[in-house]
Amino acid sequence: MISEAVIERIRKTADRYPERRAALIPALTILQDELGHLSLDTVRSVAEELNVPAPEAFGAASFYSLFRWKPSGRHVIHVCHNLSCSLLGAETLLDHLGKKLGVPEGQATADGRFSFERIECIGRCDGAPSMLVGKDSYDNLTPGKIDEILQQYT
Repeated sequence: MISEAVIERIRKTADRYPERRAALIPALTILQDELGHLSLDTVRSVAEELNVPAPEAFGAASFYSLFRWKPSGRHVIHVCHNLSCSLLGAETLLDHLGKKLGVPEGQATADGRFSFERIECIGRCDGAPSMLVGKDSYDNLTPGKIDEILQQYT
């Protein structure tokens, strides 16, 4: 299920740490970047590779909201809805994305291009409301600005 190339990337990442278990979050990130989401089997495989108890690996993978357990769009949009962003219109932006993309929050578009969800905080309060598209961050959003941003992603 996990390619040898991904296993090798995880091993090289783990080699940079004094203890292999310290590479758990980076390894899970590598896995998700490659597969699009995590599964019980893939998390178990990472746990074995890093010699981490499976419950510890599942605990980390389920704790962090940026880890996904179901398929998503090629471009995952995370809209911050913490206090600053909410006060400055995050809910309006989430409603706009649902209408623009034609899917409810948490589901992928029919073409598999996008999915969107709310996230607790991305640490960009000075530019609220904010969102991430993959690892790219965008601030001071409006519905019109979101439309322009989404045109960049194919």
